[in-house]
Amino acid sequence: MPDTAAPAAPAESAVRAALHAAGGWLPFERVMALALYAPGAGYYARGEAIFGLAPGDGSDFVTAPVLSPRFGATLARQVAQALATTGTGAVWEFGAGNGALAAQVLAALDAARPADAAPVAYHIVELSGALRARQAERLAAWGERVTWHERLPDAIEGVVIGNEVLDAMPVVLLHRVGGRWHERGVAWDEDAQRLVWADRPTDRRPPVAIEGEHDYLTEIHPQAEAFVRTVGERLRRGAAFFIDYGFPEHEYYHPQRAMGTLMCHRAHRADADVLADLGAKDITAHVNFTGIALAAQEAGLEVLGYTSQGRFLLNAGLLDGLDDAPLPERTMALKLVHEHEMGELFKVIGLAPPGSSRGWVPVGFAHGDRTHTL
Repeated sequence: MPDTAAPAAPAESAVRAALHAAGGWLPFERVMALALYAPGAGYYARGEAIFGLAPGDGSDFVTAPVLSPRFGATLARQVAQALATTGTGAVWEFGAGNGALAAQVLAALDAARPADAAPVAYHIVELSGALRARQAERLAAWGERVTWHERLPDAIEGVVIGNEVLDAMPVVLLHRVGGRWHERGVAWDEDAQRLVWADRPTDRRPPVAIEGEHDYLTEIHPQAEAFVRTVGERLRRGAAFFIDYGFPEHEYYHPQRAMGTLMCHRAHRADADVLADLGAKDITAHVNFTGIALAAQEAGLEVLGYTSQGRFLLNAGLLDGLDDAPLPERTMALKLVHEHEMGELFKVIGLAPPGSSRGWVPVGFAHGDRTHTL
């Protein structure tokens, strides 16, 4: 008889090998890292077209730069102000996806550049070789002005941007059961022949006490916070802007958010079956922006501002000239700011070294700054 067994998920063999080496239990943080980044098997390492507008184009989810080129063009106004104010001439993007945001920012900066001004250099820090290849193809018109790096440089002078990069960093799962906290990990069920959840008692805790006695599952973000601390230590001059979906701490760890925020995305549908089809779909968690702000401050950065994506883009001029745009373009652009679309769930935080932050207010935070809520 022919073998009718379903093929293993792309990253499952990598997880099982790591489980064997670790004695049968892996923290979820390690599983998420393998599912997303294992060479040749992780979701972001396989080179497939994951960014798009609909399932029909083979994509799994849409990002703001894919939704509307006005996203990058508007962000570029904030980048240009930050470059001029801090006296720097380079942009550093982390996790550049398919290169759409880089192309939009570069095009907008070039269009606004005075004839006698030097062009802005663009640096991309990208772990995925497959995504680097896609980015290089899209950005070929800018030639040697775009440089790729596999790791953070020792020192950065310029404007750092990261769109939906923090949510893709592996998280630690914490599970309160019967009043006791456990770290949630993964084991292999030999009888069922599948990966299963396995909790172990832990001393780790969420950053705030969770009211109530009910069972509670949530995430903490040591990798994202360590990344921000590293950026803070190496950002000598300039500013940084991170855009992602998430909440301040008091909302993130609300007693009613008892199942956490961990979610998978495939073919523009969300599901919570995280251990199924590892490597074949995105795994993500919302960002605790209070933790990001504290990590930045620990590294010596100051918070320039924090607000919703909708307010940030409106402040930076998203609507300028939109009335004259074709209806489809207007419709897509407005999805960036509408509260029931991306406008409220996504937030923007701005950071800068103390010497770079004095005497100016970033245009994106000119109105509606929510830093006091962090």
